[in-house]
Amino acid sequence: MDVQEKHPCLWRWHRWQDGLRRPSVVLILGAIALLGWSSLQSTPAWVAVAPAAAPATAKHDVAVAGRRSCVEFYRPVGPRTVVFSIKEFGGVGDGRTSNTEAFRRAVRRVGEFGDKGGAQLNVPPGRWLTGSFNLTSNLTLFLEKDAVILGSQDPEEWPVIEPLPSYGRQNGSIDGQGKMWWDLWWNRTLKHTRGHLLELVNSENILISNLTFLNSPFWTIHPVYCSNVVLKNLTVLAPVHSPNTDGIDPDSSSHVCIEDCYIESGDDLVAVKSGWDQYGIAMAHPSSNIVIRRVSGTTPTCSGVGIGSEMSGGVSSVVVEDLHVWDSAAAVRLKTDVGRGGYITNVTVTNVTMERVKIPIRFSRGSNDHPDEGWDPKAFPRVKGVRISNVVGFDVDKAPVLEGIEGAVYEDVCIRNFSLSITGREPKWHCEFVAGEAYDVSPSPCLQLSSNGSSSWCRHSS
Repeated sequence: MDVQEKHPCLWRWHRWQDGLRRPSVVLILGAIALLGWSSLQSTPAWVAVAPAAAPATAKHDVAVAGRRSCVEFYRPVGPRTVVFSIKEFGGVGDGRTSNTEAFRRAVRRVGEFGDKGGAQLNVPPGRWLTGSFNLTSNLTLFLEKDAVILGSQDPEEWPVIEPLPSYGRQNGSIDGQGKMWWDLWWNRTLKHTRGHLLELVNSENILISNLTFLNSPFWTIHPVYCSNVVLKNLTVLAPVHSPNTDGIDPDSSSHVCIEDCYIESGDDLVAVKSGWDQYGIAMAHPSSNIVIRRVSGTTPTCSGVGIGSEMSGGVSSVVVEDLHVWDSAAAVRLKTDVGRGGYITNVTVTNVTMERVKIPIRFSRGSNDHPDEGWDPKAFPRVKGVRISNVVGFDVDKAPVLEGIEGAVYEDVCIRNFSLSITGREPKWHCEFVAGEAYDVSPSPCLQLSSNGSSSWCRHSS
């Protein structure tokens, strides 16, 4: 059995290292250096109800329709005074005509209003075929009801761009209708790696709401080097055996709010990342203040929420609440490796429900995937301050598997109020190179999570 069969969740870019560049990205939407306010919406439009005050954690939530929300990560800007339709730029929504140049012309025109309050570009009902195009600052891209943006299947409409500096060697082809690229991946005939459906780079104050994203060639929504990003009321769908079709991957980004989303994919529903091995270590651009709330879905090979495995720039202050996962490999997974370096600290996971999950909570190691031969075998990750509480699992195959790395720090793990109905053959926890405490846990936890009495920091932590 080769690496591909053993590790269905891993990137496998090392199989195609014949180039150093990757594809341009979009749905088919790419946003490069968005330094103003931008949003992507569809009918009905969602509007934030309170101005932002640069919140640091979920403790600064507001109430929206009686529910806790981190929407104030996004600073509302009000309606755009200038509104265009893609039809004004020659767009044709027949599902056959290429609209690549129409979208590019439209964005150039909208960009003229970037310092005048911005503008809105409407996409009417129809099927709008396009290759890649970049967004711009102070833009609202509004998809009306029954409007569908389709990815072109002409590779010439997807120009190749430079790799992300925190990942190093990358190659790429992209198509918004992903099956062609999945087939090439399975056949091992890709010349470059695949691209993402929507990638936001060096951007801030982004709102994406009330949209459906379908059939990404690779990761679906990828904010990287971004801040103040709200992803709300989204549906992300890909066949559950499509390779590496992560739902939402905040990467080297801060103040990211992911709420009220339904995801089906062939990889993690949500994965928090921050760069790969020596490239991520050198760039040192962490992910921090990430809130993941009321996310539900299924992924038979991967996790509901994953942190890593590319986390070399560091990950801190992650809040996961009200997660519902079924028919999946894991509910929550922390993924690290020798050579990663970096850290995962201050992670809070609470109110998790799962059904028919193989491993409920997992710390994994040793995936042995690296961008090139320059990785440092002495670069160990550090994991500290992981709090998991109020977890219920039905028809679970195994007890949690918490595998640290010998010589690395995995400490201050706190697990409370944790109940699993295990139907498989492995009801005992498996723990290695981890330290922490557990209370009110069934089945009984491993010895590495021994309780320390009534004065325990874990028992009384909030």
